[in-house]
Amino acid sequence: MVTLSKSHVILIPLLFFVSPLLSTSTPINIWPKPRYLSWPQHKAVVLSPEFTIIAPKHQYLSASVTRYLNLVRSENYSPLVTHPVKLMKGYTLSNLKVIVTDLSLPLHHGVDESYNLSIPIGSSSAHLLARSVWGAMRGLETFSQMIWGTSPDLYLPVGISIQDSPLFGHRGVLLDTSRNYYGVDDIMRTIKAMSANKLNVFHWHITDSQSFPLVLPSEPSLAAKGSYGLDMVYTPKDVSKIVQYGFEHGVRVLPEIDTPGHTGSWGEAYPEIVTCANMFWWPAGKSWDERLASEPGTGQLNPLSPKTYDVVRNVIQDVVKQFPESFFHGGGDEVIPGCWKTDPAINSFLSSGGTLSQLLEKYINSTLPYIVSKNRTVVYWEDVLLDAQIKVDPSVLPKEHTILQTWNNGPENTKRIVAAGYRVIVSSSEFYYLDCGHGGFLGNDSIYDQRGGGGGSWCAPFKTWQSIYNYDITDGLLDEEERKLVLGGEVALWSEQADSTVLDSRLWPRASALAESLWSGNRDEKGVKRCGKAVDRLHLWRHRMVIRGIGAEPIQPLWCLKNPGMCNTVHGALQDR
Repeated sequence: MVTLSKSHVILIPLLFFVSPLLSTSTPINIWPKPRYLSWPQHKAVVLSPEFTIIAPKHQYLSASVTRYLNLVRSENYSPLVTHPVKLMKGYTLSNLKVIVTDLSLPLHHGVDESYNLSIPIGSSSAHLLARSVWGAMRGLETFSQMIWGTSPDLYLPVGISIQDSPLFGHRGVLLDTSRNYYGVDDIMRTIKAMSANKLNVFHWHITDSQSFPLVLPSEPSLAAKGSYGLDMVYTPKDVSKIVQYGFEHGVRVLPEIDTPGHTGSWGEAYPEIVTCANMFWWPAGKSWDERLASEPGTGQLNPLSPKTYDVVRNVIQDVVKQFPESFFHGGGDEVIPGCWKTDPAINSFLSSGGTLSQLLEKYINSTLPYIVSKNRTVVYWEDVLLDAQIKVDPSVLPKEHTILQTWNNGPENTKRIVAAGYRVIVSSSEFYYLDCGHGGFLGNDSIYDQRGGGGGSWCAPFKTWQSIYNYDITDGLLDEEERKLVLGGEVALWSEQADSTVLDSRLWPRASALAESLWSGNRDEKGVKRCGKAVDRLHLWRHRMVIRGIGAEPIQPLWCLKNPGMCNTVHGALQDR
């Protein structure tokens, strides 16, 4: 700490941000932590009451600039902990100049999100340089997090330089809106929070066996009969609003229409194309292997019915029109043998020497080329390639058009997928499933009378932010070429036991842990995991998210920040290895 005269000292947050190039703590808390930050003199300046952001005109960047300008002026962030720093006199910071070298770069996987941000000492201008508007948005978020104070007395650091870019291009949140419904405002609030955490993919698991809430012009009966009610649907206008909001926040909206499994809700409109619809999911006297579904809500599309493909193609056509995202998630998980075996035509096919895997291959061969014809890359859950009973031959899944998403067996399944030459999105349930550990939802279940265990939750225990932060999605099992096939990861909130009342607290700040680990990593410059050192910063970031209207759950008593170091363990060095 530098000793200064009282006339030159103000109080700012003590946020324990440690840059690789600095040996002392800096009073700046940027989440996720930038890849490179230098602020050697620890000086600050007053933000001018007339502060403005000067940026090129662009449909989405201009909306972002307006939003951040309003945020800077109105947030009034009061730090929980203060620290002295030298205040520069004689001038104020009057503007942030934004330069984007290529305004035409679209929002898609792999777009350049890097940015350079500098605030020179003695200059009335800050400078933000990015190659794309999406990188500029990331820089604007960083700039907003550096400001503190109560308007009109707002401050920010000067003599600071940041060079930043993400480690992974795919950093997402999956939200299931079929099992329980979320309003449009809930989804938009989630996208807003994602942008603040530099997450860039909202994976919208829209439909499932429980409900079909998406209104499609070509197939209106699917939502009319398959939703929970006409007040629990997403109209084309709703979708357009959400997609537009995503663009304005640099967040891609990736639609998932899960097929051929998880389609019981389709049977309300088209019972002739859905097998085992509305049947009891696990018939009495039957083994688990003879179940019809892995949870209540049965129904799978029948690959032998020509009508199936008429409906599916209409659905794909409408979804592609509503969602400009270049990835289309086709589901493909948990195709259950018992459900297909309830259909006479399928049983006849099997009796003639056909196999269940051939049925899935028929379905994929009849739908994947159609999706690709719409200029989309198809994403499937890992099951289509790795399931023990029903899976397709790799020849059915062209690598140039197919991405697989993991959810089982942690790094092992990631290894199996990339070893086969496929790109992968990691969502290992052992680390990234946010619904785990809340007990089960089944009634009349004797498992609740057992001592210990997961309380009925199949994927217990609860996935803590520390577990999420520490998970290395390119585990040591992968070689250099295989690591290149790992696009990134997603945390997933399946909604059997979640709805809008708990949405924010289930997602945040655990999704923030994913955000930093995929943006700048979970290790310091020495290769040591920094989870223990991230606690104070995440505590403070959670506090700021709450100020911004995100109901993130607390990770510590406030006392811990008020008493620095007192909530640590003497064994912390072991935890950070």
